[in-house]
This record gives sequence, structure tokens and C-alpha cells, in this order.
Amino acid sequence: MRTKLQYCFLAFLLAFTISCSLSTLAQETSNSPWPKSTNINQPWARWWWMGSAVDKPNLKKSLLDFHKAGIGGVEITPIYGVKGEENNFIDYLSPKWMEMLDYTIKVSDSLHMQVDMVLGTGWPYGGAHVTLPHAATKLIVEKYQVKKNETIDKKIALDSTKEKVPATLLYVVAYGSNGTYANLTDQVVNQKEKPNQLKWKAKKTDYTIYAVFSGKTGQQVKRAAPGGKGYTLDHYSEEALNEYVVPFDKAFKGREGKIRAIFNDSYEVYGTDFTPNFFEEFKTRRGYDLKEQLPALLDETDNITSNRIRSDYRQTLSDLLLNKFDKPWTNWANAKNFKTKLQAHGSPGNLIDLYASADIPECETFGSMPFDIPGFRREKEDIREGDADPVMLKFSSSAAHISGKNLVSSETFTWLREHFKTALSQCKPEAEDLMLNGINHIFLHGSTYSPTRAAWPGWKFYASVNFNANNSIWEDAPSLFSYIANCQSMLQQGKSDNETLLYWPIFDTWDKNLKGTLFFQFKIHSLSEWLYETSFYDTTKSLIKKGYGVDFISDNFIAQAKVVDGKISLPGGTFKSLIVPACKKMPLATLQKLIDLQKAGAIIIFEGLPESVPGFYDYKNQEQQLKALLEANKETVKPVTDIFKALENVQVFPETLVELGLKYTRRIVDGEKLYYLVNHSSKTVEGFIPLQIGNKEVVIFDPLTKDFGNAIVNKNDKTTLVKLRIEPGQSFFLKTENTASQKRWNYYETAADGVALNGKWQINFDKGGPQLPPSATVSNLESWTKLGPEAEAFSGSATYTLQFDNPNAKIDNWYLNLGDVRESAKVWLNDNFIGTAWSVPFKLQTGKLKPGKNILKIQVTNLSANRVRDMELKGQEWKIFYEINMVDKDYKKFDATKWSPMPSGLLGPVSLTPLKKEN
Repeated sequence: MRTKLQYCFLAFLLAFTISCSLSTLAQETSNSPWPKSTNINQPWARWWWMGSAVDKPNLKKSLLDFHKAGIGGVEITPIYGVKGEENNFIDYLSPKWMEMLDYTIKVSDSLHMQVDMVLGTGWPYGGAHVTLPHAATKLIVEKYQVKKNETIDKKIALDSTKEKVPATLLYVVAYGSNGTYANLTDQVVNQKEKPNQLKWKAKKTDYTIYAVFSGKTGQQVKRAAPGGKGYTLDHYSEEALNEYVVPFDKAFKGREGKIRAIFNDSYEVYGTDFTPNFFEEFKTRRGYDLKEQLPALLDETDNITSNRIRSDYRQTLSDLLLNKFDKPWTNWANAKNFKTKLQAHGSPGNLIDLYASADIPECETFGSMPFDIPGFRREKEDIREGDADPVMLKFSSSAAHISGKNLVSSETFTWLREHFKTALSQCKPEAEDLMLNGINHIFLHGSTYSPTRAAWPGWKFYASVNFNANNSIWEDAPSLFSYIANCQSMLQQGKSDNETLLYWPIFDTWDKNLKGTLFFQFKIHSLSEWLYETSFYDTTKSLIKKGYGVDFISDNFIAQAKVVDGKISLPGGTFKSLIVPACKKMPLATLQKLIDLQKAGAIIIFEGLPESVPGFYDYKNQEQQLKALLEANKETVKPVTDIFKALENVQVFPETLVELGLKYTRRIVDGEKLYYLVNHSSKTVEGFIPLQIGNKEVVIFDPLTKDFGNAIVNKNDKTTLVKLRIEPGQSFFLKTENTASQKRWNYYETAADGVALNGKWQINFDKGGPQLPPSATVSNLESWTKLGPEAEAFSGSATYTLQFDNPNAKIDNWYLNLGDVRESAKVWLNDNFIGTAWSVPFKLQTGKLKPGKNILKIQVTNLSANRVRDMELKGQEWKIFYEINMVDKDYKKFDATKWSPMPSGLLGPVSLTPLKKEN
């Protein structure tokens, strides 16, 4: 029997041991060069509250699930509800809804997570409290013909069958065939018996009378939640914005700073080309009365005058969106200690300026992009072509880089694959392409709140991957989230180190006829209308291909630029050069500023010279001034025939590592260079990788394993060559330093040919549904769907066990290559967990094998598709959602009965490759 003293001693010894272990762990952590991880490094998730039918126990469970998986925060978006749950719906901003929000914030705080939210429900901004005067507005013009000496005597009104929402008459103006103009607005009599009555005689000539109305688009909030239905907001009016935020002023009182950021989704406000005071704003901003030019404005033929006036119209819409909505919106949020997060794409404005108006610019990916990585699957029947063009992505990150915003976020994985068919391995390169283009704050699209009472597969949003515990990929999703967090912990440090700016000549788009439309949206889904086949796009692509780091700049930011020590200085940092692509239209002020910057020592490279100024006001005089300015500076403002030679002549060099097939982005951290390298090619890149910085030591970081170590380098005054092997699908960070201060990076080479692992594999189905299939033993690895009907319908996890002999007891380390994995795998060797294989290449290092017999266990998790297919074949209904309910990737009726069973499990071949460490 142990004495009380003995127990005290054992307790002391245990406490001392734990203390020493924690101390050692802390010391190891403190010695690690990896940045300390925070919730901002982790991926966040857009979190749909269907019908806002949430309750505290399920909110807590969901947040715990997120936290355990490695998600750092949520963005709440209430949307339409679930059929049968009507009694649980909670009206948006009601006391009960605010109680749920408060609880969400409280639980999130306890888990060191954060919360963002949309300022409304669904999208775009709008709702029940938006009155008609402040609803999205459109320009309506009616014409009346009056012959010479005739009198018009009629009510000026719109056909109610055409315009169901009442419109307001603003102006009545007349245009004579002889070029005369008359404003008849004051002659419109507005009496109760005869509203908007015009009586006027045409003298001297024939007239066309234009009646200008402020109409309403009638657009309602899309995917609105209970309490959030109503008109879309006028996004060109600060007055409308101020009225819109009144309920939120009340709701957030006492909650200032509790929300991290307020989100505004992509600009899906359709056909809104007007606001009631547009003509007054136009005259102030463009310098002339638009009412006098209505015939030219509305002339849809492709002619110089009309195109110039429409360009002014489009620029004014951009100015109003920026200065009357987006900037005041950020100011409003900041006053409450909230940040703003804005998706500017889809808007009719200058994307660079609009993105930069928010604290966190946010881009979006949509669909599936191609990659040359061997083993990367992109089955045509399961994808829609992606819109994540790198040039498009750079608008948001450029805005952040030139304006001084550290975080750039992205709505990520939207429609990456058909529902229930997205693998973690298919997410990785898509996320990498975002990070390579300046994004460092990934938001998963997304996760649907689904209570425990909901039958599998739970509540589901119509356009998402659905990252939650109902989806089988959740089993190994923490590995994807960890990888993203490791990358973002690096990419949120310091500042972007892109050295070259590229001017975006937006006026070349605004000046186009564009089928005579006034309202033109810069959408990610219509890049062929405004981005592709432009000199701007072609120059961007050629610079990236050559290895230059590029950011875009607008006229407004050029106006802010200064020259410091020969570099172009902006609020976000300094740049070595600015390239002007061939463009037709450039504001006179922009050209003058570029020349001033050049004279002050900045490197300005012209691929072509502007031919004229944009807009209509005094343009002929301004055009002459522009030509005179070019003539006066013709010795220095010369178009170049080879921008690469021009850049090298002024000591601006590319990263030649791209010639090896690698992609990269680069940052400056505490004066040192930080490179993120990714191999999306079909070949292994091996050897010495050139970095465009001389005489540096380099630390290699593996974001997949968090390993690190000093590289073998060859140095000279201009470059540092880093020894590295990077297989297709792999990525590394390289950070320069002056002296080698870390442990050495472990270099391995193949010691001999690989050894196939054959034998009898025992398969035990662990968890999933609709039911666990019986165990099986197989000699040949193939899809478990061939084992029988239960296995064909099964989605979940199964463990493969193989006993094998050590092929060579002298080898201290092996590569375990799992071959074709459907879709992710946790691996144990002799009951020791060695890692999760979830991405291409599906390889893990095992370390040393035991002499004689070894036991390999591989728990493989497949996709949820086969279980959903089985449900639908059996007629089990799960699509029980209001509004859009459930559609497939092409927005047609979702029908999984047409699917074939998806290959599942360990398909192999599985092999071991002996490794030896290089000296």
C-alpha cells in the first residue's frame, strides 16, 4: 500500500515531468522560424444560416466542429429557409436573431475564432426597410415628336404595363431639328387633376421631346432570409446608404467591435444605371449639362460623340459608387470598429479603386481551373470551366498592395465540382493559384449551418462544396486547412515585393460602343467583353510568364504617386517601374503626372502613346494639349519595342525560376525576401533554383509538413542558387538570410528502385453510411464499389491493413507512395501515425521499418457522391429547400440518378522507395 507521502511524490514527479515537457515544447516552438499561428492565418468559412433557423446548442456544436478542424472564423450570411422548418425561422435583426448573433460571438471568442457578417441577407444589399425612393434606380426616357407649329398637350407618363413600379418624372427637354435645345421642365403643370401635363408649341422647326424619368429596376434581394426580403438598394446614393444603415445603427449599439468585418458580396445589382440626382452629379464631375446631350447619349450607333458621352456616363457611375457608397460604407463600419470586406467585381466602376476602398479587398473564384499535375483529376462531366484567371485575381490584390491593405481575401471553391464530388486534392492547386496571385485570407465557399435533427446529408446551399461534418471529406479536411494556414502565416507577413506597376487603361473600355448600353459591368464571368484581347491583358500575361511581379494601378492612384529615391511611392509601398500598355485614351492629368514622375526620377515605360483624352467636355482642346505634351517630351516619352529589354536596361530583372516551370510570388519580410514556389507543371524540378538576390543563405519551409532547414546554396553578387527538388503538386517557401542560423534541410535521393507492396489487404469499413459494408480481403487493389451493393452505395471511411516484410533492413527512410487514392488517407506504420495523404503526390516518408514483419494501416475516405446517388435511386428526398432549392453545376435540375458510382478507396499501386540522405 502506497503512503500519502508516496502519492504526493508521484504527483510532484508527474507535474515536474509535464512542466519540463511543456517547457521543452515551448522552447522548440520559440526556436521555430515558422510564424506564430493565429486565427487570421487559418481559412475562414462563409456560413449560411438557412431561414436563420439556428439554436444555441447547434451553433455551439458547429463552431466547435470548425475550431477542431482548423477554421479561424465565420462569415454569417442568412438565406432562404428549409421546408418544414418554418416554426424555427428567425426574422433578421429581430431580438431573437440578435441573441443568436451574440451567442455566436461569445462562443467564437471562447474558441479564439472571429465573426464577420453581411449587412443584410442574401445579396445584394437591400431588404424590407428599403423604400422606393432609395431602391435601385434606372434611367427611363420617353420620346414625343412635335412638328413645326404644332402644339403638344398631353400627360407625360409611362405606360403602366411596361413599368410596374412607379417612376418619377425629372425633366422634359426638347431638341430641334435645327440643333436648338429647350428645357421644358418648368412648363410641366403638376395638378391633382392633371399631373405632369405639358402644353407647348413647337416654333420654327420640328422637335423631339425627351421625358426623363427616374425609374426603379424592381430587383429584390436574391436568396433573402426571413425578415430580409425587399428592394435592392440604390448603390449610387449616400442618402440611400445612410437610410439603409439606420436599423443596423440600432442593432449594433453596444456591439461595436464585436464583429470583425462587414461583408459586401459581388456586385449583382442588375440594370441600375441611374440615381435621382445623377444629372446634377454629372454636371459637377464632367463639366457639362448632360440634358443637352441626351440624343447623343441615347444614340446606340458607334460614333465618336456618343461614345465619348457614354464614357463620361460610365465614369460618373463609377465615381458615385466609389464616393457615395463604398467609401462612406467603410467609414460607417470603421466608426463602429468594424472592418469592411468588399467584392468589387461585377460593378460598373473602376475595380482597382473600388477594391481599395475596403479594408479587405476580396476576389472570387468560380468553377474549375486546369492544372498539368499528373494524377490531378478534372473530369469534364463534373466541372464547369473556371473564371479564376490570374489577371482577374490581381485586381483585388493589386488594390491592396498599392493602398496599403495587408489582407486580401477570396471567396474560394465556388462550384469547384459538382455537388458532393469535390476532393481535397482538387482544392489544393486552386487555393495555391489564389495565394500565388496575392490572396492571403481564404474564405471557404462555404458551409451550411445544419442542426443535428436534419437527416443526412443535412441542409445544403446550392453552389458550394459544403465544408461541414456532414460531408465525408470533413474527415481529412483539417490537413487542407492546416496547409492553407501554414501558407497564409507566411503570406500575411511583411509586404508584397512586386516591383512593376501596370496602368489599367479603363477609358479604352468605357469609350467603346458596348452595344450602346450605358451600364457595363466588369464581371468575372464575361472577361471576353472587357479583359481578353486587350493590350493590358496581353502585357500582364507576358510579364508574368517572363517572371516579373506585377501590380495594377489606376488613374486615381497615379495621381497619389510620389518619387522617393528613384522609386514610385504609393500608400502601400514602393515600386521600381511603371509600364503603360498601348492605349487609345488617357486623361490629360494622368499623362502629365506620369511625365512629372519620370522627370523626378521614376522609371516609366510606354508600350504605346495615348492618341487622345477620354470624355466629351472640351475634348478637342484637351486633345491638342495632350499632343503638345507628348511633343514637348518626345525625347523621354518614347514607346519601346521590347519591354523586357527596357526593364533590364534600368536594372529591373525577372525571376528566371519561372523558366523551370515554377510559379512564384515574393514578399519582403524584415528586409529579407520570402518566396512561395509552387510546381503546377507535369515535371519534377530538381537542381539549383535561381533567386534574383545575391549572396544570401536560404531557409526552406515545407507548408505541408511544417519542416524547415537551411538550404545548400551557391552564391554570387547577383543571384543565389538554392538546391531544391520540387515534384508536381508540391510547394515550398524560401526565405533569405545573411547567415545560416537554422538546422540543415534534409536532402534525400532515391537509393534503389521502388518495391511494390503486394499481398492480402484486409478492408474494414469504419464509419459512414447508409450502412457499413461487410469486411473484405483483396489481393488486387481496386475501387471498393466493386465489392457489392452496400459498398457501391457507401460514403465514409475504411481501413486497409497489409502485413509485409521489410525489403531492406539497412534502409533508414522510405517513401510510401499510395498511388491512386480516392480520396484521402490517414496512414499508420506499426501503429505509429505517419501522416495524412490528401493531395498529389500521395506520398509520405515512413522513417525506418522494423526488421521482419511490418503492419501498414491506411484509413481511406471517399466522397459523399455515392451515398447521395443511392438515396436518389431509392427515391429518398433530401432537397427540401425554398427558392432555388438544388441545382447542378450548370444550374439545371439536380439529378444524381444519372451518375455512375465514383471510384472509392485505395486503388494503388502502393510501393516503398528506399531513400538515402545526401551528404
